[in-house]
Amino acid sequence: MNSIGGILFLLTILSFTACQKGFLDQVPDDRLSMEQVFSRRDLTEQYLANIYNVVMKDPAGVTAGIPWIGSSDEGDVSYDRPDYNSYKMNLGNWNASSNYYNFWTAYYQGIRSATYFMAHVGSNPQILLESNGEELVRQYTGEARFLRAYAYFLLMQQYGPVVLAGDELIPGDVPASDPRMNLPRSSFDECVAYVVAELDQAATELPDHFTVQPELDYGRATKAAAMAVKARLLLYAASPLFNGNRDYAGLQNADGKQLISQTTDPDKWRRAADASKALIDEGLFSLYKKYDGSGNIDPLASCRDLFLDTWNSEWIFARAKSSISAWERTATPRGIAAGFSATGPTQQLVDQFEMDNGLRPITGYNSDGSPIINPASGYRETGFATSAGKYHPNGVSNMYVNREPRFYVTVSYPGSYWINTSEGNKVIQTWFSGESGKKGSWDHSRTGYLNRKNVSPLTNPRLNKYAERAYVVFRFGEVLLNYVEALNEAEPGHSDILRYLNMIRERAGVPQYGAGASPLPVPSGQAAMREAIRHERQIELAFEYLRYFDTRRWKIAEQTDHGAFWGMNVDADPPAFYRRTVFETRVFRKNYYLFPIPQDELDKDRNIVQNTGW
Repeated sequence: MNSIGGILFLLTILSFTACQKGFLDQVPDDRLSMEQVFSRRDLTEQYLANIYNVVMKDPAGVTAGIPWIGSSDEGDVSYDRPDYNSYKMNLGNWNASSNYYNFWTAYYQGIRSATYFMAHVGSNPQILLESNGEELVRQYTGEARFLRAYAYFLLMQQYGPVVLAGDELIPGDVPASDPRMNLPRSSFDECVAYVVAELDQAATELPDHFTVQPELDYGRATKAAAMAVKARLLLYAASPLFNGNRDYAGLQNADGKQLISQTTDPDKWRRAADASKALIDEGLFSLYKKYDGSGNIDPLASCRDLFLDTWNSEWIFARAKSSISAWERTATPRGIAAGFSATGPTQQLVDQFEMDNGLRPITGYNSDGSPIINPASGYRETGFATSAGKYHPNGVSNMYVNREPRFYVTVSYPGSYWINTSEGNKVIQTWFSGESGKKGSWDHSRTGYLNRKNVSPLTNPRLNKYAERAYVVFRFGEVLLNYVEALNEAEPGHSDILRYLNMIRERAGVPQYGAGASPLPVPSGQAAMREAIRHERQIELAFEYLRYFDTRRWKIAEQTDHGAFWGMNVDADPPAFYRRTVFETRVFRKNYYLFPIPQDELDKDRNIVQNTGW
């Protein structure tokens, strides 16, 4: 576990995609010794850049094997086949030996490398000879400390309590029987305390925000990034999965140490709220907004372009050298632009988007899966539009008429125009014999929908045109939602809850609770507000790799991620296509809330206990 043998992994040549060269574009030579690396400034910087590459794994492509959409109730990785791991997970076909999405190994390689870097960067003679040498050492140390803490956080959200390796550098020739190579897992609360302390320390060593960095350094760690990771971590730590979860009463080390506290601590919500509020109070960020010719917020442009107009007022931390083309091609219709038609929203997610009057179209489901329609919303399940609306063309199913702007930002629905109109308005046809339908290829949307969020109108895979850009990992909109969720648990009724929740809704172009010309009733009581906040997160943060972890930390995945999953009838053409149809029946068992520790790791470190149920 703590061997530095994994250090050499980071000296493998890794490529970066960018239009211009900056700090994070550097590539090390894999033939160098550690002594050489830390004797020259350029090689030391290359080493640090590659730690970024390992820890900040490109989040922009489901094709890279990330299950956070395809195994979440918000989406389907539509080219899933029996040999795809997320497909097997959804059917309940996995165990500790399956080794699905084993990020444990890579993140610990990053952790070890960051520790090694921190121990050696201060002795680099070329850096120390610089006029600002001590300042550089401090900043570089802070960056490595941040990356190490972030790697621990990523492990914790997937596996729960982990092994804290510490700062000791263990020689590569230490035998596997050495106690230093067989460390047990620390408790989740101990892991949180350690990572929070590391992030707090890193925040003192880093520049405040990317706006004070040279442009070519955008994407490097900052104080704001450290604060954002801390806020998300403390929110997760306060949530029911990790805060007094009696389902994990048996998750103990061999000496009986409890790994997840069996006592619910309400003060964890207060700490989470305070962490988010501290970032808000920095005054560095605001919700990104665009305006129309009359000076009013343009909600569709605002919610769409906050991802496309990079390094804007909402961005806190981003993967600067992201291969966004993989993400965009998965969301592109096959017949229109040679896309993969791969990432499809589920009908469950589609149903969550409100109407433009702020009312929810679907209030629940009958035992046969049919929707309970809210007649006051104006939603209709049958018929077709007889005229175009502000955001939808004429002739589309009434299911997609007069929905809130975020629906049109997030979902490419059948009958809508493809986002790239350079070759004219091309209609998305996901029905059986349509341009991207099941009849033409195995690669088709199983739900009848495609994801549209974070896809540039300039993208056209058929012409090999992609709007290469950074990928935002932490943004201010999430921080606001983190804050109101934690505050509602810590201090129900606090005025900030409604204030910041309505800020999200105002930018989204939907009626606010208790405000505006057509106000919605304010959710009454803590439970109703909790549900409203969770609903807002599901819509606002869709396809940002958060929903998977939200349903698990809330302990509701047994309801949201189990059973029949619906879409349109992709085995038919219109009008039969527009019939709710089950495309997959998923299995979610209680032990799925946490991934199993990879069996190979248990075999190497006999003091690591397996997660409950595996």
